[in-house]
Amino acid sequence: MKLTEIQDLIKFVAKSGVSEVELETKDVKIIIKTPASKSKEQVLVQPLQQPVIQVAPAVHQLHDAAPAVAAETKTPEVKAAAADNTGNEAKYVTVKSPMIGTFYRSSSPDKPPFVNVGDEIAPGKVTCIIEAMKLFNEIESEIKGKIVKVLVNDATPVEYDQPLFLVDPA
Repeated sequence: MKLTEIQDLIKFVAKSGVSEVELETKDVKIIIKTPASKSKEQVLVQPLQQPVIQVAPAVHQLHDAAPAVAAETKTPEVKAAAADNTGNEAKYVTVKSPMIGTFYRSSSPDKPPFVNVGDEIAPGKVTCIIEAMKLFNEIESEIKGKIVKVLVNDATPVEYDQPLFLVDPA
């Protein structure tokens, strides 16, 4: 089930006024429960074939009506990129988005970015945040290197597998 389908289902449940919806496919089981006060929605997403579910801690504080979502998140994929336009044999690694959402370079608008061009990164260092369905996921580096280029503007939507950063692993 795609993220947009889950979002549409949450919106439909919120508008319909039902207190509980359960949907099960061969890949995922979704249970949406709305308390009687209707101040919050609770969503549970359980992959049936892949039992590992990770939920990143929320970094930004949002209003109380935001739905809580537990969704499977994958680590950023890295891929060796081709040489630059000058023909140099310098290899860069492309850090890609592990999910669909909104890309943020810092934890809040008044805080400095996690990484800038020229910064050294190491495995486990937070490079950015991707917000998906009011859940703020810290994206950590899987490689050691130096940020060569930031490929996405702050507070813009990103797609799954979209390049975020170019890293010189040397």
